[in-house]
Amino acid sequence: MSKRSRAAAGDRIGLRDALVRAGLEPHLATLLEEMPSKSVEVDPRRPFREAGVQRNEVFFVESGILAKYKGDGAGRRQIIALRFAGDGILPGDKVADYGIQAIVRSRVLVGQQRDFDPIVDAHPELARFFWKLTQRHADIGYEWLLNCGRRDSTARVVHLLCELAERSGLDPDNRRLINPFTQQQIADITGQTSVNVNRVFADLERQGLIRREGRDIMFEDWDELRRVAGFSAAYLG
Repeated sequence: MSKRSRAAAGDRIGLRDALVRAGLEPHLATLLEEMPSKSVEVDPRRPFREAGVQRNEVFFVESGILAKYKGDGAGRRQIIALRFAGDGILPGDKVADYGIQAIVRSRVLVGQQRDFDPIVDAHPELARFFWKLTQRHADIGYEWLLNCGRRDSTARVVHLLCELAERSGLDPDNRRLINPFTQQQIADITGQTSVNVNRVFADLERQGLIRREGRDIMFEDWDELRRVAGFSAAYLG
């Protein structure tokens, strides 16, 4: 497995443990863990699920990182959301307008909506739990919209790095991050070109804010990076 495949994605965790960690009562987490499902390995080199098809499955990320993405009709794409180990993608009642692809080699637990919905319908606490998670992902989406719409190219990239550090549970006393992204993926998240992303990283190094060793990124001045990005982790709560 490459270093990128191990990057910032967290270890593989059981569905029950992930849900309990997120605040769900253990007996309800057990019900979902016992739901019929299969664990599949997702190759980052090709889409896992295409846009434009009925999405009647539920996904829980066991390890790695999944991305939701949309195309603009001209072959370009925008990554619109990330799902880390323990996160889920819920089924919908209409054709999905986004595709799903892994950022790094990932493992995903796949269940069917026909098995998932009756469990949620029988336990209102589950509906409230998933509603809260949906709200959290919406808050992250609003921050991404602001990031792409109003921040400059440097702030966009730094904000993504700060978010990645927080969502990966990076040790604040050892600010070394294994970057899971290619430059093109960062461009697809931040709404710019890979050439701009390369320039931003070079500028950050010249300013002494980060240091790179291969895919490792060392945050040399965490407080200044947060200031540059206008980053506050409150939206991740």
